[in-house]
Amino acid sequence: MQTRFGRWRRPLLMWGLILGLGLPCAMAALFSVVAPPLTPLMVIRRIEGEGMDRRWVPIDAISPELVRAVIVAEDARFCRHHGFDWEAINDAVDTYEEGGRLRGASTLSMQTAKNVFLWPGRNFLRKGLEAGLTVLIETLWGKRRIIEVYLNVVEWGPGLYGAEMAAQRYFHRPARDLTRRQAAALAAILPNPRRFSPVTPSRYIEARIRTIDARMGHIPTNPKICP
Repeated sequence: MQTRFGRWRRPLLMWGLILGLGLPCAMAALFSVVAPPLTPLMVIRRIEGEGMDRRWVPIDAISPELVRAVIVAEDARFCRHHGFDWEAINDAVDTYEEGGRLRGASTLSMQTAKNVFLWPGRNFLRKGLEAGLTVLIETLWGKRRIIEVYLNVVEWGPGLYGAEMAAQRYFHRPARDLTRRQAAALAAILPNPRRFSPVTPSRYIEARIRTIDARMGHIPTNPKICP
């Protein structure tokens, strides 16, 4: 029995390695041109009995104001890094070592990799996979596709995914017609969209909206996203 297992162990390990490396690469290549049908979070929410409002739209059908607002709110150096914001990571580590709270330094690229391919939660295995997938989508997709996918799969409220349905539900208009204020409000709730509302913002969210709105002026409205 042991001999038989030993005979099959190497082929099994080889096939496991091929699947482990090849499947994510194949999915990333596919999703570079095809909209991801579902994300792990969407599946989990459905199992929990939650509805799902979602409609994929191309980046050209999303207001540039929302693109700018999300970059300002979530990853100000999005166009200047290659998936990992080492400056933000170093700042977070320094703050923690000085006795402060450990802050996240997750980029939009990392969040997109997590949202599309991985389950919710925090552990070293998932962070390792997230890092590898971030490199993969930065290589295969580029910035324009990354922000397009992010804006279409991110959770914007209970059972609500993507910019189009968020714009429709909260502001009764398509994503392409969002104003600067509305875009800033949607970006402001992203840290916890199940708790906060862009329509009736708390003091905390209102302060975030004003900050995001002020900083949006430093990012040009560019349809190429990151030229």
